Amino acid sequence: MRILVTGGAGFIGSNFVRRMLSGEYPGLGVREVVVLDKLTYAGNLSSLAPAMDDPRFEFVHGDVCDRELVERVSRDARIVVHCAAETHVDRSIADGTDFVGSNVVGTYTVLGAALATGVEKVVLVSTDEVYGSVSSGSSTEREKLEPNSPYAASKAASDHFARAFHQTYGLPVCVTRCSNNYGPYQFPEKLIPLFITRLMDGLPVPVYGDGRYVREWVHVDDHCRGIALVAERGAPGEVYNIGGDTEMSNLRMTETILSALGADWSSVEFVEDRKGHDRRYSLDSSKITGELGYRPRLSFEEGLAGTIRWYAQNRSWWEPLRKRVDLDILGEPARE
Repeated sequence: MRILVTGGAGFIGSNFVRRMLSGEYPGLGVREVVVLDKLTYAGNLSSLAPAMDDPRFEFVHGDVCDRELVERVSRDARIVVHCAAETHVDRSIADGTDFVGSNVVGTYTVLGAALATGVEKVVLVSTDEVYGSVSSGSSTEREKLEPNSPYAASKAASDHFARAFHQTYGLPVCVTRCSNNYGPYQFPEKLIPLFITRLMDGLPVPVYGDGRYVREWVHVDDHCRGIALVAERGAPGEVYNIGGDTEMSNLRMTETILSALGADWSSVEFVEDRKGHDRRYSLDSSKITGELGYRPRLSFEEGLAGTIRWYAQNRSWWEPLRKRVDLDILGEPARE
């Protein structure tokens, strides 16, 4: 089976590719894996280093908005896993142009190419943020979409295009909506790797507003197993939530990471709140659990400990990236 992974040099895509080539998803029967990635700031070929020498692996440098290219790499693919996306909320608030391009136009292009080339299934990797803030309970797949950031709006639009291609053209497409991911190889603009790497360098960590924003967390390995299950057995036209069963406030997350790295609250700087900041996300994952047998395997404690070890052992991977993040997101040069 030939599988195309768009955005396969990013955090989730590269994890999916590495795990797939190591034989963790035998139900997919993988014989060839093609990665299409534009290698923007968050795409990193070194994240695919373990796959580079595998004869089943091919990397194609290109843009998911390039219809001719996407059709070419989709040809003969049985499954397309569409991970390519701009994902950082702060960047979308500053300027959402790239988010409309990659997340909306890119998804439309991928769906159109899959239809034209006869792909057997497309899995669109989406986010819990499309549901908007959840004051109580958990979002099911039947909830209406109420995105509150430009990023979330662009992902909601891509989800709607997936539904439209299924309803109008019969394209066999599934959508997965996942909670906050963490794990090795995550670009250090995201909360957990940002906090880990800054604390390792003795730098303060920023906490938005009152820090009482609540998120649900899932290790990237568990998320990717969920994607594989949907790729293998998900029903065309359906949406599947993939949660991690670990919900905590940003204050509690901060305290947990501080403790793990031997730091205290003197290392925390409370900063101006994000515009339109959603108070809470929470997913009801009973559908994928009941229909496909998904359950997260890694406890948060085990997953976080492994993540911290990875960043401690792979400074050469993240250090140059973190310096760029400090300038782009925090507006400050990293201290030497």
